[in-house]
Amino acid sequence: MQRRPNSRHLIPPAAAIAAVAIVIAVLMFQRIGAGDVCSGDEAVEGVFVQQMVEHGQLLFPVENGSIPMYKPPLFHWTAAAIDYLAGIRRVTAANLRFPSALYATAGAILTMLFAYGILGLEGAILAGLALAGSYQYIVLGRFGRVDMTLCFFETLSLFAFLIWLPRDATVSAARARVESNVGALYVMALAMALGVLAKGPVGAILPGISILIFMIVERRGRQIFAMLDPGAIILGAALASSWYLACYVGGRSGFLDRQLGDENLGRFFGALGAMSPLYYVKPILLNSAPLSLLVPIAAITALSVRFRRILTEFVARFSSRVSEVAPENSSTSFGPARALSSVRLFAIFYFVTVVFFSLAAYKRRSYLLPVWPASALILAWWILTLVPLGWRRRAIYIFGALCLALAIFNFIYIPAKEVAACRDDSFRPVAEEIARVVGPDEPLYVYGFKEELAPLLFYLDRDAPVLKGRLGDAPPGYIILPASVWKQRAHEALDLEPVLTSDHGQRHLVVLKRGKSYAVR
Repeated sequence: MQRRPNSRHLIPPAAAIAAVAIVIAVLMFQRIGAGDVCSGDEAVEGVFVQQMVEHGQLLFPVENGSIPMYKPPLFHWTAAAIDYLAGIRRVTAANLRFPSALYATAGAILTMLFAYGILGLEGAILAGLALAGSYQYIVLGRFGRVDMTLCFFETLSLFAFLIWLPRDATVSAARARVESNVGALYVMALAMALGVLAKGPVGAILPGISILIFMIVERRGRQIFAMLDPGAIILGAALASSWYLACYVGGRSGFLDRQLGDENLGRFFGALGAMSPLYYVKPILLNSAPLSLLVPIAAITALSVRFRRILTEFVARFSSRVSEVAPENSSTSFGPARALSSVRLFAIFYFVTVVFFSLAAYKRRSYLLPVWPASALILAWWILTLVPLGWRRRAIYIFGALCLALAIFNFIYIPAKEVAACRDDSFRPVAEEIARVVGPDEPLYVYGFKEELAPLLFYLDRDAPVLKGRLGDAPPGYIILPASVWKQRAHEALDLEPVLTSDHGQRHLVVLKRGKSYAVR
């Protein structure tokens, strides 16, 4: 059946992109605070956000009175800024997760807009639906941690670079400076710098390595020097180093040691131990199956020498089709050759990220999150270009339907899973009971815990120093400890009086009192 020539005008591009963006926003924000904060990773960030929002410690917040934050503070600053603008003065599960959901939604919109420029409306919709169907992208967009902030700015830096990139691969560096979009170069520098402030040097290293490899593979080595704009370099370096310099000038060596030493050098040079380099095989393939099963295939296709001839033929044969779906007279419409070049950069970024973190100790599945916007674009390009023309329309509908089905699954399953995961493991009801017994200004300690204390501290919303040694040597005040520890140590602290026994799900705690008789609330 012959397609009507004006079919692309049946749905206004802005309306179609907005519709997919609304779907993603609903997936991100619906019931975002229904599940308690019971993960140590999320609770640690929550404690630092509490210090910023509730106590004004914007530069150097500490956990439990002494432990410095081990990530740069951009995620936390974003949360504090949102709470300030909204007049919120207390951190909850919902507003802790709100910045991640906001960055995730904005990242999806950014991805669709870029896809619209290189692949047209169909590519934009497919890329957006791929993100809606990605289990990992939706889960981490609803998680109060720095990963989605990093994902957004790494993605922005890649897009800005491609907008800056001269169209002609053969022009000299001097000519490239004249013909390229200098403003995009500054956006790239700012995005890399903000990526550093989101999670550390990796925010600039990964897109930077990917861009360097891309320029060499594309035989644009001479144009690398065109990127060395003094203003962009100074601006990016100043912003990226700002918090680190503040730590140095302020004498906060503990922050620098933990962020640069433990989190970066230690992770890659063996100080934190080692893990199998094959750790990511399962997450790569299954973090958002079946979509994640397709991404490596599509990425390899974009880079493979074997397929280069096929792709070149596509550029010549189907350029008219891409120009049909691409926006007319648009400065961001790059054409099929530029689309192929862009997808190659995304494929390089995908593999650089996987290899880079495969070398690290204490790997986490969430480290793969930043590849998802690039992966969504790779998948959209793959469907629109390499599927035989006679099957392409059918493949578009099948892929779109698959992504919608996955999005519906994410809509139903993820919030329910978040609630169920903390149903028997939350410190919230225990903390509420403790708050009724212990006044906010009365001394409170913890003893005998072998797990991360951040989830308890988050709901206590106060410090509770850790006691070590003999329980009988505890200072006056209240002491929280597991019921099992109290059972073992009761004989060595006969003058400690139990004032609260709390049993909620897996949480069995006892609160002891030593010293004067405090008022029970």
